[in-house]
Amino acid sequence: MKNRNKTALILGATGLVGNELVRFLIQHKRYEKIHLLVRRPIASKDPTYEAHVVDFEQLHTYRELFQVTDVFCCLGTTIKKAKSKEAFRKVDFEYPVEAAKIAKASGVEKFLIITAMGSNAKSRIFYNQVKGEVEESLGSLSLPSVHIFRPSLLLGERSEFRFGEKIAAKASAFLNVLMVGPLRPYQAIEARDVAAAMAIVAESSKRGVNIYPSHTIKRIAVDYS
Repeated sequence: MKNRNKTALILGATGLVGNELVRFLIQHKRYEKIHLLVRRPIASKDPTYEAHVVDFEQLHTYRELFQVTDVFCCLGTTIKKAKSKEAFRKVDFEYPVEAAKIAKASGVEKFLIITAMGSNAKSRIFYNQVKGEVEESLGSLSLPSVHIFRPSLLLGERSEFRFGEKIAAKASAFLNVLMVGPLRPYQAIEARDVAAAMAIVAESSKRGVNIYPSHTIKRIAVDYS
């Protein structure tokens, strides 16, 4: 049932997981109002949500939109799409951390974010390093409740074509069958399962920093269904 005392803000609502999250929250009537921060106009297909075109370089100028119960951060890109490491870092580190700071100042109850399996600030792999750094930064902000989701390879229909991920996704259908026991955490995961787990966890009363590896995300989603 819709909770008339709860509102949400989603960053990255047009991405693979973000799109599924919007769908899930509307279908299950989790919030009275959902605000989406987007780069380009999108059609509002449901009165529950409202899309706001914003300049992510100027997030601090949209503080009034952070007057919500929960913030979901589904921002993410690739170095290929971003064109440089600096641009990648803006999307995957600077914007999420700035959003978290504004969320804290606004009294947000929960901040939920997607990072990645292998997140490690000390990693030699740039992608994993940035994901680890954003996790560390969020942990240092002393937000009331932080939930970090670390999915493995994400499956689903993206708006843009990613050749490498398409090949990996096809292979995962076979590999997931083989990945049992200690290899289970490395199984590819559906974007809709990540979205469902985020929405479900947002209903919990857990405080502090909570981390959900990929196999735990899948279990949360499966247990709900």
